[in-house]
Amino acid sequence: MTLQTQLDAFKADLEAGMPPAVLKVLHRAIDNLITSGAAGRALKAGDKAPAFVLNDPMGQPVSSNALLARGLLVISFYRGVWCPFCNIELKALQAELPNYQALGASLVAISPQTEAKSRQSQHDNSLSFPILSDPGNAVAAAFGLRYALGDELVELHKALNIALPDFNGDDSWTLAMPARYVVGPGGLILYAEVNPDATRRPEPSDLLPALRGATARVV
Repeated sequence: MTLQTQLDAFKADLEAGMPPAVLKVLHRAIDNLITSGAAGRALKAGDKAPAFVLNDPMGQPVSSNALLARGLLVISFYRGVWCPFCNIELKALQAELPNYQALGASLVAISPQTEAKSRQSQHDNSLSFPILSDPGNAVAAAFGLRYALGDELVELHKALNIALPDFNGDDSWTLAMPARYVVGPGGLILYAEVNPDATRRPEPSDLLPALRGATARVV
């Protein structure tokens, strides 16, 4: 079963149990983000990725430059342990991880959530790659992915017991659009996929051609 098939099935079950008023708010928020053109302003293939140093779930700093010194880097921007669509994607990325590693790539996820929440997410999703904490979505902003939730969406998250300040350790009420990047030597972005609709994600295998192409050029 493909990742998108899993996401579509989960979305159908989830929306079947939601009040129409809630669905209207969610769909309007997605439509607004799509029409804002924010995804088109994010970093894309051919751009240079900003360097970063972020803490892993155990509080240890992880440097993008250090990872790139060892090979290619796959980055997934992850909204948080509260997001079921993101968790489904993380599990799919975990399943694909051996293929990334065979091509000399490391994999990290970047989330605004606290280290404690990342530890929970790694445990719940049985992940062997790190979720790095990005306070205030600062690195996400450098990639052009950060956006602020409108008042209507903030109130809906609160009503659904998804208080982002409790997950993220700050009261900014910002998120990053879900995104995947393949970064090569010198920080060059080789692949980019940004999704303003968080229920839509590329297949983890979609990144493999960029990884293979980069590996072939090195050889």
